[in-house]
Amino acid sequence: MPVTVEIPKERWTGSIRPVTLGATADQGGTRAKTVTVGGQTTLPFLHFEGDTPNPPVIGIEIQDDYPADWSPVLREAWGDVAQDPAAWAKKAEELGADVIMLKLRGNDSDGNPSTGEQAAAAIKAVLGATGLPIIVRGPGQAEADNELLVAVAEAAPGERLALGLCEDKNYRTIVAGALAHGHLVVSSSPIDVNLAKQLNILISDMRLPLERVLMDPTTGALGYGLEYTYSVMERLRVAALTGDGMTQQPMICFVGEESWRQKESRATEGIPAEWGEIERRGITWETVTATALLESGADIVVLRHPKTVGIIRDTIDKLMAH
Repeated sequence: MPVTVEIPKERWTGSIRPVTLGATADQGGTRAKTVTVGGQTTLPFLHFEGDTPNPPVIGIEIQDDYPADWSPVLREAWGDVAQDPAAWAKKAEELGADVIMLKLRGNDSDGNPSTGEQAAAAIKAVLGATGLPIIVRGPGQAEADNELLVAVAEAAPGERLALGLCEDKNYRTIVAGALAHGHLVVSSSPIDVNLAKQLNILISDMRLPLERVLMDPTTGALGYGLEYTYSVMERLRVAALTGDGMTQQPMICFVGEESWRQKESRATEGIPAEWGEIERRGITWETVTATALLESGADIVVLRHPKTVGIIRDTIDKLMAH
């Protein structure tokens, strides 16, 4: 006789906070569309257990100056558009990005420090080239981040950009810019549940609504701490679903940056033959990393290689299928 097996289900009391990037004309911006992430009432892709109203989205990273330090595989894949952030943004939209991430390098091609005026010009050019919502990341040094991101915030009022990275040493300036000009922020902390929660508390104390905060838990690539990353992201998601309001932010992971800086995705000499051809190896490294982070709760994965975008799009569609 057939046996009926009842699938056990968790009864979560919390949910992930919805966050919307971008603003259309009637919302005070110029975007052709907005993107909402979050809203889940269950762990990733457990559709039988709860709701996942908004699928994870794909960001494509572009930079405000030519990325000469990128892998030759990446530079060849993008070609001449990598010389111009506006053309690059337009191409990224054509390739299927949901959002664009503009990385401010902090220096021009000659090594001169970037100015606020240059950062403002870059975001205006990208806004004019694409109708997608935009994330803007600074170069990663607190003083430079503060100067450049405040200039970006002032140059694009009402666009609901996501500005980052907000860290414990510089969050006040970036949050103030977001408050003054109608933007979001990306809170970033070393891969630790308590540190992530504490930074969200500090940002909330400045009166920025948590509906305008994305959370970067800081992630590792395949072979470089991916397992630990997975476990911390999973713990953040479980805490959120059990009602911890300061961990209920959608998570963003900068997959491309982490994956393409590792030797396995860059090395072409002095390596075992079993490693295989460099382009396929690099794309595989990015794909596996992105897939694992999606399964651990990433709401936005930011990628670098055009071919990875199609693979991850197909993966998300399959994971979202009921």
